[in-house]
Amino acid sequence: MAETESEAAEAVDALIIGSFFKPVRPVKDAAEEILLLWAIQQPIVHKHNSFVIHSSLRLQLDACGRQLTIFQSPSSMSTPGVTGAVMWDSGVVLAKFLEHAVETGMLLLRGKKVVELGAGCGLVGCIAALLGAQVILTDLPDRLKLLKKNVEANVEQGYAPGSATVAELEWGDDPDCKLTEPMPDFVLGSDVIYSEGAVTDLLATLQQLSSIHTTIFLAGELRNDVVLEYFLELALQDFEVGHVDQTFWHPDYCSHRVAIFVLVKKHPSLKSSKG
Repeated sequence: MAETESEAAEAVDALIIGSFFKPVRPVKDAAEEILLLWAIQQPIVHKHNSFVIHSSLRLQLDACGRQLTIFQSPSSMSTPGVTGAVMWDSGVVLAKFLEHAVETGMLLLRGKKVVELGAGCGLVGCIAALLGAQVILTDLPDRLKLLKKNVEANVEQGYAPGSATVAELEWGDDPDCKLTEPMPDFVLGSDVIYSEGAVTDLLATLQQLSSIHTTIFLAGELRNDVVLEYFLELALQDFEVGHVDQTFWHPDYCSHRVAIFVLVKKHPSLKSSKG
């Protein structure tokens, strides 16, 4: 077995997936990917919540030449079924990955249409807007108040390079036409693979929001290998999936407890016949 993530990436034929201009390790088998991730990154022996404090009412982060303030609602975490009330490491990692990728020419977001799924506190979408994208941040109705507050606090509409608006979206439902006309150039999500019951609805929404020209970035905490394996197994039926090596992440925001995947919808002629 390869001793490092880079060695593992070299052991297979890396490829370009979607609009990310660097080669990634292709995910070909869900169970094999889980074994590789847990063996190499060993998430359970590394520090949890390296970049966030759940008890704090706000998270401050330097990005895009300014200091962002992301308001949190830690008291809401005690309410059953409530998600997105606080930031998780995966959201910070993905946000800073986008900033680093744009600054180093690995990614182009300026002028692109971006939809963020399960936006929660909205850090990822806000940074995408500050990088020049036209962003729609989506979440469930009870999460929109906090989401709007953070967008208003961090994205000066009309002055930021891009723009950010907020919209309601429940996974599995038919999305509003403003999300699909035209189709997004990018779909983003952090910590959205958290429940086996939500996987099919999440994948249905990813299908509805993407064409073969849409690039999807999903970052997640490596907590439950069963849920992630189930997601990857189903995703591989309709999407090309790649694992983004940490050498492409922001150097100050790497975590062994987080993984970033890039996906793009398969051309119909390349889809597997297996159900």
